[in-house]
Amino acid sequence: MKRIILALITLSIISCNKEPKKGFYLEGKTKGIPDGSYVYIDYENKTLDSTKVENNTFKFNTKLPITPMHLWLHDKDFSNYRAFWAANNKMTFDATNSDFRNAIITGSEVELLSQELYKGTDSLTREQMLKKETKFVKEHPNSILSANILSVYATTFGRDKTKELFDPFSEENKQTQYGQKINKYLELNKNPKVGEQFVDFEMMNKNGELIKLSANKGKVTLLEFWASWCQPCREENPNLVKTYSEFHPKGFEIFAVSLDMNKEVWLETIDADGLAWEHVSDLKGQENEASLIYGINSVPDNFLIDENGKIIGRNLRGDALREKLSEVLQ
Repeated sequence: MKRIILALITLSIISCNKEPKKGFYLEGKTKGIPDGSYVYIDYENKTLDSTKVENNTFKFNTKLPITPMHLWLHDKDFSNYRAFWAANNKMTFDATNSDFRNAIITGSEVELLSQELYKGTDSLTREQMLKKETKFVKEHPNSILSANILSVYATTFGRDKTKELFDPFSEENKQTQYGQKINKYLELNKNPKVGEQFVDFEMMNKNGELIKLSANKGKVTLLEFWASWCQPCREENPNLVKTYSEFHPKGFEIFAVSLDMNKEVWLETIDADGLAWEHVSDLKGQENEASLIYGINSVPDNFLIDENGKIIGRNLRGDALREKLSEVLQ
């Protein structure tokens, strides 16, 4: 009996001394945030967790599906926010001597690397920043940070340059969520140009029916890439409505591809803006497959396709589109 008790005591001591299982834990310090306010962590526009601020401190103990994971930490109205790379261990966030966006974050090697990369870059032009990030990708082919950067710029770089930067990645890095996005882009992208034939694709319309772009072959068609959240798109819509009203009776069609993710908002915007033409979306946002095929890196963008399937213009807006249609549909 004594031996059994001794064994149980020994097992208990071993269990107590055993290191706790690792997991994401964030301890934060802030300033100026009222007690009872909530802060949130988001991943790809979805809230993963929230916690209350008390005495300018907060804590997260959240189970993350993968790590490293690029998260957004913010308050309710995004007046305070910060992006960071979460690791599967204890991390600290300290904004007591800075604003929220420039808080000191520790506990993640990828976050530390990111801070080093972007330190002092606020004054750089977009071209200078792109050059700096490209250099980083070349020098760090095994870093998930490189995979993230390349996944963002793939459509900007184009297929050839993206492949050149992607090929040296380790297999592990190629299998990350960002590596898979890059690989999907490389598989789908055709990047058709003015003077070439259009590339066909099939996608669900707003009624849930699969529609092909080629269904409009034989008509002059504007392949329009847009999104409900895109302000320049919304500002251009009245011009497009006017152009459609003028030229639709003469054989002009619009095939609009939305980079939305929220179906309800997408449909509400179509009705609100009076967009009376064919609309499709796979509701994958920036990962919309048609946008990857055509190499879209920003919206609005469009391709004008003649009745024979030849691309005869790109990114035509307002008067430029009307002039081209007057010429083609004479």
